[in-house]
Amino acid sequence: MNIFANKVAIITGGASGIGKSICTYLAQHGSLVVIADCNLDGALETEAFVTANGGRGQAVHVDISNPQEMKDLIENTAKQYGQIDFLFNNAGISVNGEFQDISLEQWKKILDVNLWGVIYGCYYVYPIMIRQGFGHIINTASLAGLIPGGLTTSYSSSKHAVVGFSLSLRSEAKQYGIKVSTLCPGYLRTNIQNTTLNVSEYLNSEKNKKMNQSMNFLTPDDCIGQIMSGVKKNKGIIVAPNKHKVYWWMHRALPEFIPNMFYRIIRQMKSNI
Repeated sequence: MNIFANKVAIITGGASGIGKSICTYLAQHGSLVVIADCNLDGALETEAFVTANGGRGQAVHVDISNPQEMKDLIENTAKQYGQIDFLFNNAGISVNGEFQDISLEQWKKILDVNLWGVIYGCYYVYPIMIRQGFGHIINTASLAGLIPGGLTTSYSSSKHAVVGFSLSLRSEAKQYGIKVSTLCPGYLRTNIQNTTLNVSEYLNSEKNKKMNQSMNFLTPDDCIGQIMSGVKKNKGIIVAPNKHKVYWWMHRALPEFIPNMFYRIIRQMKSNI
C-alpha cells in the first residue's frame, strides 16, 4: 500500500541532503512536496528535479528560526492545498568545536534553528492536524540526539532536546489521530559537512580534514528506503542507517563507553596539528 499517494508534505531543509532525498522519494510516490529552505536556489533545483521526473513540487523560501515565516509557510500550504498530511521538520545546522570555543551567539543560533524551528513547525501545524483528525509530523534529530558526542555540545544538546520533545508530543498527539516520529540519522555524507564551522582551530589541520574526508559515510539516498520505511510504520524513533543503531544500544548498555571514545578521538585530533 502506498501511503504517500496524493498527499501533501512540507519538508524543511529540502534543498539538499536528507531533505532533498525525502522530497524526491515522496514525489516519486505521488505526494505533492513543498520544498522549504532558506536557500531558495537550492529549493528551486529540487523542485526542477522533482517536476522533471513527473512529480509535483513547490519551492518556498523560509527561515525556520522565524516564527512568522513558519506560520505563513504552514497556513498558506493548508489554504492552498486543503490539508497537510506530512510535516518533515528537517532543516538543521551545526558548529564543531570544543565548548570553550563556541560563542553564546553560536549557541543561540543552533538552538533557534535546530530546536525552535522544530517547535515552530509543530506549533503551527498542530491545530490544523487536530481539525483534520490526521497527520504525521517527522522531526529530524540525529544519532547525536541519542548518544553524546565530543566537539558537538551545542548540536548534540539541540538534538537531544528534539528527541525528548518529539517523544513527549507523540504521547499527546495520538488521541487526535496525529502521528509523531523522530528521525535520528547516523553518520551520513551531506552538505552539512561543507557548511559547518570548525571553531576549534586544530579541527582545520590538513591531517584532520583528510581524516574526515576519508571516512566512508553513506549518503541520504543510500538509506532513504530505511528512513521512509520507518515513517510508514509510524516508528517513534527512526535510526538510519540501521547499522548505526549499535552506537545507541552500546550507549544504553555502557554509558561511559562513547564519552571515553570521543575523548580518545579528540586527543588524536589535537596531535594531528
